[in-house]
Amino acid sequence: MTRDIGLASVSRTAPGLAFALTSATAFGLSGALARPLLESGWSAGAVVLLRIAIGAVVVLPFGIVALRGRWGTLRRSAPTVVLYGALAVAGAQFCYFSAVQTMQVGPALLIEYTAPAAVVMWMWLLHGQRPGRVTVAGATVAALGLLLVLDLFSGADFDVVGAAWALAAMVGAAAYFVISADERSGLPPIALAAGGLVVGGVLLGVLGLVGLMPLDAADAQIAYADVDVDVWVPLLLLGLVTAALAYTTGIAASRRLGSRLASFVALSEVVLAVVWAWALLGELPSAVQFAGGALILLGVVGVKLGERTVVREEPVVI
Repeated sequence: MTRDIGLASVSRTAPGLAFALTSATAFGLSGALARPLLESGWSAGAVVLLRIAIGAVVVLPFGIVALRGRWGTLRRSAPTVVLYGALAVAGAQFCYFSAVQTMQVGPALLIEYTAPAAVVMWMWLLHGQRPGRVTVAGATVAALGLLLVLDLFSGADFDVVGAAWALAAMVGAAAYFVISADERSGLPPIALAAGGLVVGGVLLGVLGLVGLMPLDAADAQIAYADVDVDVWVPLLLLGLVTAALAYTTGIAASRRLGSRLASFVALSEVVLAVVWAWALLGELPSAVQFAGGALILLGVVGVKLGERTVVREEPVVI
């Protein structure tokens, strides 16, 4: 019996890690694809709106098929879908791009990626899953790795308003991991992704229509690795890869790994974003950043091993 349980755990963990790394790779591509667009005159709001809208159009048919006519399940899960779309999709994206308008990308990304710590605290307070010493050690090592990868020791500017937006983005990122891992709704992963992308796209569209999110576009050639491409190429990749693929595989990963481990594996997105920036924009990572990537991976291993030391206790009533 014990061996069967162990095999079942492995059968979920292995594909879960594969989904998580696929999601992190897809999400990590977004910055390298978006930066030349922003430099050419596109606003962050216009880029993120098209990214989510294209992703929604692509994923929605698959989400409908996955439901197999179980519309009652969708109706019962409507609050979850709306919350996911509002926080994990629209909220996280809007707040992050608002943060980078007033502060450097590195510090903003670091603040947002305190989300795994928020997930650990959430699981402790609401579900009584107190992290053990190995989990805490793994989280500490991963955080140190992030500092090295983002190379913040060179003296980055710090902006209070930008930090507040980045903290709000962190809440959205934490919600992404917690809601994605919750199987109680009965929604297939791709149906949740479809619903969340549709809700997120609608909310972002409303923000644009009321003027809270500028929607500026420009018709210009975009260069990646000294190769010029039409503007529709990065926009299509942002929608197909960094939205449709990223969110669906991310939810599939969280369902298999749980919100805690999935959130820490997602830290590899920072490393992969550096690699994409190097490949597409010619930004060569430093030795310090490579060392930080190794620490992040070590921290993820520690978090996984620490799952065995999670202490179950009565959750705190909030």
